[in-house]
Amino acid sequence: MDNAMSREILAQAKRIVVKVGSRVLVQRSGRPDIRRMAALVRDLAAVRERGREVVLVSSGAIACGMEAMGLRRRPEDLPTLQMAAAVGQNRLMALYDRLFAEAHCRIGQVLLTHADLENRQRHLNAKHCLRKLLEHGAVPVVNENDAVSTDEIKFGDNDALASRTAMLLQADLLVLLTTVDGFRVPGADGRERVVSCLPCVDEEALSHTAGKGSPLSTGGMASKLGAAAEAAQTGTHVVIANGRKGGTLPKILAGRPVGTWLPAGAPNALNLRRRWVMFFHRPPRGTLTVDDGARDALVRDGKSLLAVGVRSVEGTFAPGDLVEVRDLRGDPVARGLAAYSHIAAIAFMGLKTSEIHAKFGAGIPDEIIHHDNLVLDPAALRGATPNPGT
Repeated sequence: MDNAMSREILAQAKRIVVKVGSRVLVQRSGRPDIRRMAALVRDLAAVRERGREVVLVSSGAIACGMEAMGLRRRPEDLPTLQMAAAVGQNRLMALYDRLFAEAHCRIGQVLLTHADLENRQRHLNAKHCLRKLLEHGAVPVVNENDAVSTDEIKFGDNDALASRTAMLLQADLLVLLTTVDGFRVPGADGRERVVSCLPCVDEEALSHTAGKGSPLSTGGMASKLGAAAEAAQTGTHVVIANGRKGGTLPKILAGRPVGTWLPAGAPNALNLRRRWVMFFHRPPRGTLTVDDGARDALVRDGKSLLAVGVRSVEGTFAPGDLVEVRDLRGDPVARGLAAYSHIAAIAFMGLKTSEIHAKFGAGIPDEIIHHDNLVLDPAALRGATPNPGT
């Protein structure tokens, strides 16, 4: 299908998440670029006036704080980063409040950490808050809560935060505004060209990415491609484009061939809870190796993981932590939330449920991972032969 024609689907997007990077919003000194911010706000307000829902994921707090405190380079130690964020967040939101008010649009600030979206109740609270803001015609302005974030609870960069926000709200479109025209690869003549449509993010695509932003930012093209791939996997279209050029957002929403478009995949079959398990948790804290019988029960029959099928336990984890399940060959089978700690998993390993209850008490959960908290690996699913009886 012709790329220009296929992009017409973007004009139908009703719920849009727009992420704007620090280098788009601020000058080299770190001072906010009021002219560029005003142009962005006008574009976002115009989207809202046309009856679409729009969420802004904005970087820039740390950069604003650096400028205010006279810091020339992005701090490397966490306390100074948190200090810069605390100073800069207030300045950034004051600017947005004034600019959106001039465009007759209300805003609401939402500060998140990875831990907020990993915790099920706080995850749902964040979603309900964002949806209520949209219902009342406001534009949510989302940023990571850098003033309290630590390495263990950070998203890492706002590309990941934007992707999670789009997935949280089941957005139709995610726009990542940066300082380049899109994802570039070398052409036949040796010159770089923008890839207009990128159906998937694979190792070849990632081999063309380099660098990690600038002294004012943490992201880079590899970060954007990774975030975009996750959002596209769950049914959200993504466009990576130049936020420094005027009219970029209106052109994207008109279906014009601007930037690099990652088309949405078919909305996957994961229900909302399994999406939360798959995308909103930090890397697995441990690994469970299972025998072939347990693997078949998970992949073919859609069962829960019982301790009897576990052959080894690695890592240190607590109940509710994400763990990876692998087969005896070391191939990934699934990921899920453990009902036991690693200590209990080792103690129960290889035992039938009746034996666990007889030895340790009847109040112990039957499953080490309940099927509602388990997501199968796509590679394992491709090699599975469905059981006609399930």
